[in-house]
Amino acid sequence: MKKYKIALIKGDGIGAEIVEEAVKVLDSISVNSGFELDYKEYLMGGAAIDVEGVPLPDETIKGAMDADAVLFGAIGGEKWDSLPRELRPESGLLKFRKALNVYSNLRPVSVYDELINASTLKSEIIRGVDLMVVRELTGGIYFGEPRGREGDKAFNTMVYSIDEIKRIAKVAFEVASKRRKKVCSVDKANVLDVSQLWRDTVEEVAKDYPDVSLSHMYVDNAAMQLIRDPKQFDVMLTGNIFGDILSDEASMLSGSIGLLPSASIGGNTAIYEPIHGSAPDIAGQGVANPIATIASAGMMLRYSLNEIEAATKIEEAIKKALSDGYRTQDIASFDAKEVCSTSEMGSIIANFASKL
Repeated sequence: MKKYKIALIKGDGIGAEIVEEAVKVLDSISVNSGFELDYKEYLMGGAAIDVEGVPLPDETIKGAMDADAVLFGAIGGEKWDSLPRELRPESGLLKFRKALNVYSNLRPVSVYDELINASTLKSEIIRGVDLMVVRELTGGIYFGEPRGREGDKAFNTMVYSIDEIKRIAKVAFEVASKRRKKVCSVDKANVLDVSQLWRDTVEEVAKDYPDVSLSHMYVDNAAMQLIRDPKQFDVMLTGNIFGDILSDEASMLSGSIGLLPSASIGGNTAIYEPIHGSAPDIAGQGVANPIATIASAGMMLRYSLNEIEAATKIEEAIKKALSDGYRTQDIASFDAKEVCSTSEMGSIIANFASKL
């Protein structure tokens, strides 16, 4: 039987609750799928600060690099907001991504028919939405130097090299070649020199993918178009800060940020996590939606472990749970047959997955 090493990082807030449900689903499906998962837990974020005094212990980096994949919950909370920026939980996550060199963030956005009324947009606008945001993750303004404060001024620098742009563009074109063969590259080339370099480089990469069409869109227009006509998009290729904003906007097309997964790939070990935060205000109440984390576990099976059949079963089990009317609190008002706790939703999806 195949055996995979999985690094678990539960993090802060609702992180522990949602990761536990994803593990429950993974264990339910691995039994009949011919593989075994060996989990080892590591600290990051506020939980690491409380124990180790730093947001990212060296042991966590080493453990992740030794694993086949990382399943991660969420970090952060007001408890640590008063710390210096370099010691806050979010700094640990940025350092973690950089250490693992996961330069590509994949954020699929699709709308479940069962939750078509959960979105604030009209059903005819969002029905059938199926897009992928490919966000560059280890460069741009979040990592550029110089940065800091001098007197009454503060500054950050947006920097991208041709090589950084090439490698993320290739990911986008590869993803698009397996989908509807359309890439929309989002930039601000009318204002930013770094965006003009981005556009020029993406056009060069596009020459290697003649079957994939390329379009360009300024980020402000892209933000508007995501609301006006989201079905026009197949793969959206963006830099770090633009992707951070647009992917969260796109997530709300589905009606709840608690539904959507993500994968951070490109380096030695990939990271799989829900796109939402740690939600400390609801932590421990059993009301968090675990579906995004469970779907992230499905992406882990698909992209890192190549367990395609098992990944598909998780996706189908999520759809089955929703079509049968099971809802967590955040989506409870939309055709709910039964409102479930975090643990109950995980058990329902695990049960469905084990029978597929």
